[in-house]
Amino acid sequence: MIIHVSLASVFVKDIDAAKAFYIDVLGFAERTDITLGNGYRWCTIGHPSQPELEVQLNVPGPPQSPEMVDALNRALDEGNSFAVGLGVDDCRKTHEELRAKGVEFIQEPSDRPYGVEAIARDNSGNWLVLVERRAFTPADFG
Repeated sequence: MIIHVSLASVFVKDIDAAKAFYIDVLGFAERTDITLGNGYRWCTIGHPSQPELEVQLNVPGPPQSPEMVDALNRALDEGNSFAVGLGVDDCRKTHEELRAKGVEFIQEPSDRPYGVEAIARDNSGNWLVLVERRAFTPADFG
């Protein structure tokens, strides 16, 4: 039986820069950073409140085909790829704190039927969706 999600992967432009962003700016912690055979780097970070979940920071490359690598790099360069959703306790306050740290926002905090949402970019251009959740029903979307 599956008991939880333990790993999610995010493509980044530079593992060192992404690792620093997620740790120094967002408050994540390093979990693993090792180089395996053929120079492949396995680097994971995670939020301190979720020890069961690791986020792998991965630069596009083998075993993906050259065409896939090109497509992934184009998506990163365009800045429209989704990385992760982040639960926050106060979206507007978190927005202010992250903006003060230089984080780029592409959507200011906005009220939604499910809570308050803002969208930022990590330093590889990936979207980070910040959501301060509240109770909702399907009727709230009508």
